[in-house]
Amino acid sequence: MKINYPRVLIMFTLVCLVLGYQILLGYQKIQNFADTSLAIKQETFFTLPAGSGRVALEKLLLQDHLIADPRLFSWLLYTEPELAKFKAGTYRFTPGMTVRGMLQLLASGKEAQFFIRFIEGTRLTDWLNQLRSADYVKQHLPGKNDAEIAQLLGLKKNQSAEGWLYPDTYFYTAGVSDLTLLRRAHQQMAKIVAQVWQGRDGSLPYNTPNDLVIMASIVEKETAINDERSKVSSVFINRLRLGMRLQTDPTVIYGMDKNYKGKITRKDLATASAYNTYMINGLPPTPIAMPGLASLKAAAHPAKSEYLYFVADGKGGHRFSTRLTDHNHAVRLYRQSLKDNNTE
Repeated sequence: MKINYPRVLIMFTLVCLVLGYQILLGYQKIQNFADTSLAIKQETFFTLPAGSGRVALEKLLLQDHLIADPRLFSWLLYTEPELAKFKAGTYRFTPGMTVRGMLQLLASGKEAQFFIRFIEGTRLTDWLNQLRSADYVKQHLPGKNDAEIAQLLGLKKNQSAEGWLYPDTYFYTAGVSDLTLLRRAHQQMAKIVAQVWQGRDGSLPYNTPNDLVIMASIVEKETAINDERSKVSSVFINRLRLGMRLQTDPTVIYGMDKNYKGKITRKDLATASAYNTYMINGLPPTPIAMPGLASLKAAAHPAKSEYLYFVADGKGGHRFSTRLTDHNHAVRLYRQSLKDNNTE
């Protein structure tokens, strides 16, 4: 049988052209799929567990309705294998992100960054509450008391974690533990306290850096005005030097703990407590809050003054006095301002 080679060649060419066209169409579909935006209208967090392969990723994406065509997804990973090198973690997907962009993000390992902000003047209990409600933080500390937490942080025996955590904004990735975040805050505080302690004024009535932190925590709770911090510090330093009791309400409130209902009574001031500085001499046994850098510096560099008293001025600041008679007058002015405000 005589073979018609020209016809065979034509048929072969046509078949190749058809196949090539189909391949081109298929490739174009894959590319169009890759450039399709994820089916999200708001920021979405996606977690890819460790050990997840292509099938597991595909299943999760379908389950979360992020992609619609699993066949095209599989072909995309086949035609662009560099997109299949994804890493486990929690990622932030944003509206408008394409399938290819999503896979590139997963391959980059650039996990979503979360943050938690701890405020100056807050207490350990406040920090623990924040950590319990923080997104993607593993919980190891619920049920543990101050002493147990202090031990986990590597603090000295009988030293409280109160006051020894630096107030700041801390960034983290999903899966970090609450203990890890507190350790970072403690390391930062220990570093800063060491620097402040090294540069402190001479002859201050502190025996240890912990005494300085205690003073800084009191200053932190007494005023939020930066220009007043060193004056407040000077009042308490002058009192310590003269052997006077500190008589500061924030320490009493700290000692009352959950019994504090927003107001201190005469009975509270007369109730014995390790933190009642109306009844004890010297500093309380531990800090009463987490002081910031400004208060630490104020405790290390108090103003040069003879002030022994201060009271709120009714305008957000304080009046400072060297004599009790002047202080009592300032107290009367403050009480009058409260009455005036209540009658307006």
